[in-house]
Amino acid sequence: MIKISIIVPIYNVEKYLATCIESIINQTIKEIEIICINDGSTDSSLDILNSFAEKDKRIRIINKSNSGYGATMNIGLSKAEGQYIGIVEPDDYIKENMFEELYNLAEKKSVDIVKSDFYYYLGERNQARKTGKISRYFANKVTNVKEYPEVLKIQPSIWSAIYKKELIDKHKIKFLETPGASYQDTSFAFKCLSLAQRLYFTTNAYLYYRLDNENSSVNSKSKVFAICKEFEEITDFLNSNIEIKNVVNGIKLIRQYQTYFWNLKRIDSSLREEFIDKFSDTFKTYYENGEIEENFYKKIKKSEFVCLIKDKKNFISKIQSKLDKETLKQKRRKLFSIRINSSRISIVLFGRQIIEI
Repeated sequence: MIKISIIVPIYNVEKYLATCIESIINQTIKEIEIICINDGSTDSSLDILNSFAEKDKRIRIINKSNSGYGATMNIGLSKAEGQYIGIVEPDDYIKENMFEELYNLAEKKSVDIVKSDFYYYLGERNQARKTGKISRYFANKVTNVKEYPEVLKIQPSIWSAIYKKELIDKHKIKFLETPGASYQDTSFAFKCLSLAQRLYFTTNAYLYYRLDNENSSVNSKSKVFAICKEFEEITDFLNSNIEIKNVVNGIKLIRQYQTYFWNLKRIDSSLREEFIDKFSDTFKTYYENGEIEENFYKKIKKSEFVCLIKDKKNFISKIQSKLDKETLKQKRRKLFSIRINSSRISIVLFGRQIIEI
């Protein structure tokens, strides 16, 4: 019996792939299948996969032309034969006991999803820091979104969890297949957490999430509107599931606003005005539909929101001023800064460390 199907979506990750696959084949739980989907890599990724597959028959390689992350993940979901589904990104790696511990928790607690904390990892420095993303308020207990809607505030991090395959099959949960898009874990995670009857969260961390992969989609400024499509999918999902919408829509709106605002700050300035048009029109519709309730303003500055939906030109001007100030601060930090942590104090001048105490 296959206990866990581990899906690994792969595109041009030769630098990190061997470390990732080794961490999976060395799992203490042996009843796994490793579904490696090569999405048209042009580097040596496929050769690396083939060399591992010759040694470990649990590895299944699916080689296809490039069609994007969403399509790749959906192939993995359709091919999976395990009780549960796990996901590991090819530039990350995991502790050897990750899937055994998550599986044992899932079976012991009879839950649909077990979700864990994870580490932020800087490969160049070989530094790892536990994120603390799992709140103690809903950790180590069986729950669902009706009891704790706040679970939807957690970063999607779909690779720090396992999902009962029956849940995904029953509700036909899939990834959006937007070509070239990113953030396609957003709507997938939202649907899974919302539809699960029994959730379990653990503050234990197992996966090392690499922050310094220069090719990561999170560093691409060209994929400006991908996150909008994810939230449009979530909106359609909630409109088709009114009982769930009545519980979580307030949290969804706050998350959407905060995510759009974050995206607004990181995108190229040439596309900022177009994105603000989208941002403004979307939330103006919510406002006119009566979906913006008073709790919304506990997390979102009301004057800023009103400016967004009623005076876009002024909003653009304010945002640009704010970004200019942040840029100036960052330049000053690069020129001179004092950095303090638990073990040392360092002084940096013109980007170079000159004193360490």
